[in-house]
Amino acid sequence: RGKDAMIENEGDGTPRRATLKDVALAAGVSQSTTSRALSGEGYVASDVRERVLAAADSLGYVPHAMARSLRKKDSRTIGVLVSDLRNAFYADLAAGIAARARREGYTMMLVDDQGSTEAEMDAARAFVATRVAGVIVTPLSGDVSDYLVRQRIPVVEADRQFSAGRCDAVVIDNAGAARRMTDHLIDLGHRRIALFIDETTWTTGGERAAGYRASLEGSGVDVDPALIVSGGWDAEAARKSAVDMLARRDHPTAIFAANNLLAEGVWRAMNDLGMRIPEDVSIVSFDDSEWMSMVSPGITAVAQDAVALGETALGRLLERLVDPAGDPEVVVLDAQVRPRGSTAAPRVLDAQPRARNAAATAAH
Repeated sequence: RGKDAMIENEGDGTPRRATLKDVALAAGVSQSTTSRALSGEGYVASDVRERVLAAADSLGYVPHAMARSLRKKDSRTIGVLVSDLRNAFYADLAAGIAARARREGYTMMLVDDQGSTEAEMDAARAFVATRVAGVIVTPLSGDVSDYLVRQRIPVVEADRQFSAGRCDAVVIDNAGAARRMTDHLIDLGHRRIALFIDETTWTTGGERAAGYRASLEGSGVDVDPALIVSGGWDAEAARKSAVDMLARRDHPTAIFAANNLLAEGVWRAMNDLGMRIPEDVSIVSFDDSEWMSMVSPGITAVAQDAVALGETALGRLLERLVDPAGDPEVVVLDAQVRPRGSTAAPRVLDAQPRARNAAATAAH
């Protein structure tokens, strides 16, 4: 009957999957003996074990992993809940988790909540119902992590953090990387630097905005609220906002897009207006995407290793499974700035000195 674990139904001939009972009948032993032989737990004579394994192989029988884990109270399944698999960042994050989970002998149950808090909570309840060993989540709020903690399910928040002190987290140094990127633009002589940000209520957007502000303030540059645009995660909406901003006479000389979708919208807006990068406006991005190295000039970007983020999150979860009572830990990963050709000195420098410390020097 092959390896497809399907046999004929005695009633109407409809194929069905082989069961433990089918294997027991084929081997001529009891179901309890069959179960012991297949699990390797308990005594079974070697000739009987070989007969059971041969019968299971001929029927293509696959053990019910979930039922087995419930009996043993030792699940080998990890729940993974991400925000949007259409975004390469989350796809790479899931790939990193999957690769390490496979090496460690775990399977991954992956859910894409598509940015819906309702879908996020539905997935969390499904994870609890299926008795996963633990969950890695890119949370939309603190509700999902708090719910899982109350259910005594180990949870690791990845990329962003809502439940500090309640569960583990693996995040990027968003503030530090954003400050270094803004410093780069200031060092080139830019003073009117716009920030296109997704949101500031999450740790990711909030910290990136904080890094941008810290860089400006540390260089003696006033933070202009008119240059901060909330663009969400919609490239088309960012494109329209960027067209409106860049069409003004006093448009910024540089734009910092706080995620890859916003960077795409800004890049398209510049093409719409026939503006040159970086001659007319410099562009930088937080999040590096494949397209950024394919266009000319390439886009200077903060590169997050999402695969490494996923692998690290899985490692933190496995450590939590070993030590359930330990204090929550936060792992902060660095991000690298990848310079390309999208930045240059502004064509007309602001009245402020180019050197970042010139104002302090003049004061002395």
